[in-house]
Amino acid sequence: MRRHRSAKIIATLGPSSATASMIEKLFVAGVDAFRLNFSHGTHGEHKERYTIIRELEKKTGRPISIIMDLQGPKLRIGTFQAGPVALTDGQDFCLDNDPTPGDHTRVFLPHPEIFKAVGPGAALLLDDGKVRLSVQSATPECITTKVVTPGLLSNMKGLNVPTVPLALSPMTPKDRIDLVFGLELGVDWVALSFVQQPADILEARELIKGRAGIISKLEKPQAIEHLEEIVQLSDAVMVARGDLGVEMPPEEVPSIQKRIIRCCRNAGRPVVVATQMLDSMVKSPTPTRAEASDVATAVYDGADAVMLSAESASGDYPVDSVEIMNRIITQVEQDPFYRTLQNTTLPEPTPTTADAITAAARQIATTLDLAAIVTFTTTGTTTFKAARERPEAPILAITPETRTARKLALVWGVHAVSGREAHSFAEVVSDACTIAKREDFAKSKDRIVVTAGIPFQIAGSTNSLRIAEIE
Repeated sequence: MRRHRSAKIIATLGPSSATASMIEKLFVAGVDAFRLNFSHGTHGEHKERYTIIRELEKKTGRPISIIMDLQGPKLRIGTFQAGPVALTDGQDFCLDNDPTPGDHTRVFLPHPEIFKAVGPGAALLLDDGKVRLSVQSATPECITTKVVTPGLLSNMKGLNVPTVPLALSPMTPKDRIDLVFGLELGVDWVALSFVQQPADILEARELIKGRAGIISKLEKPQAIEHLEEIVQLSDAVMVARGDLGVEMPPEEVPSIQKRIIRCCRNAGRPVVVATQMLDSMVKSPTPTRAEASDVATAVYDGADAVMLSAESASGDYPVDSVEIMNRIITQVEQDPFYRTLQNTTLPEPTPTTADAITAAARQIATTLDLAAIVTFTTTGTTTFKAARERPEAPILAITPETRTARKLALVWGVHAVSGREAHSFAEVVSDACTIAKREDFAKSKDRIVVTAGIPFQIAGSTNSLRIAEIE
């Protein structure tokens, strides 16, 4: 089940992809990681899908990443007494703390944090930006606004506050319950929604305590203001273009996406590009040319993974969506310009032994045209550094930790396998040669470059490199 591409594919599971047979079809078509979206579904449904994936692992002998995506705070208005209301251009409209159903002049807003945060001139976006309000004044009882973009407004529509930081934790009571459940299941990654500042990640890290990697979803403009700090504190990052595209002008999103990918690449953090990548395939067997170009752009930019949401969770063509995404990635990576881009955007290694070793491994593999770069790792740190280099040679990661192998399934260019715990560098090299041949990365007389850290089981201790010939 070796993938002959470097960028990875994440598929969201849902009603269209809930059975064992469908999940296996998605994996065979090219999925490397599965997303369990805790905004939908019951704990029982998520547990059933988790179990199916782990059984598939046993069947195929391949580690598979499982991501739990926490819902985070959902800002919504209340209800209307007589059904949807039509807001007209320039009219006054009040969002207040009165829980009774609203009308064309007012509606209940059950979020006191917003009353405290907004002031005159602040923008409020309703129903994914379809209706836009400008705040005229705010008291603890009522936010008076003027309608800037008119439209129809119905019960419980979502609300975005793009320009103002809100005193809201990304971890709601529901998220805390879901997190305990997911960690007990054994998820590999936790995707954290509504990240606004570095403190949000520290709060989540205190709860997770190293039992899973943290993927910070960048969907708030406030997060971009703290981009470098957030990237450094995260284990991975997701460009969540849904809310980001609502809260920022759409013309700014492409450059923000590139900035995030570049920042993650420099820091050696995996980065996922998500939301509406092949959205028309929810109902169509083929994507638009613009969507195919969107996926390709993310790959050219150096993203570790691209993600399917509704396309695989509730769409009519989940397997087709994975297959076309797989073909787009493969086509891009065969383009000589892709390799030129990866080489010209290569980050400068930081002045550490581990970075020097992994940078040298990349250069040696290129100069000598080696079959593979083999990283022996316990925590995954060595392999993350190797992937940061975006080498031409495939990366074979050998780890005695199943959890580490599963996490690495999300990382660019990495083929992770479980191996025994080594006690000497000679054992590491011997195992690397055996596994490289077994996993079809090398044949007799081929050469590989092997990196490891001695003493073993210390994160970031990569300090040894050897070129070995396969017998």
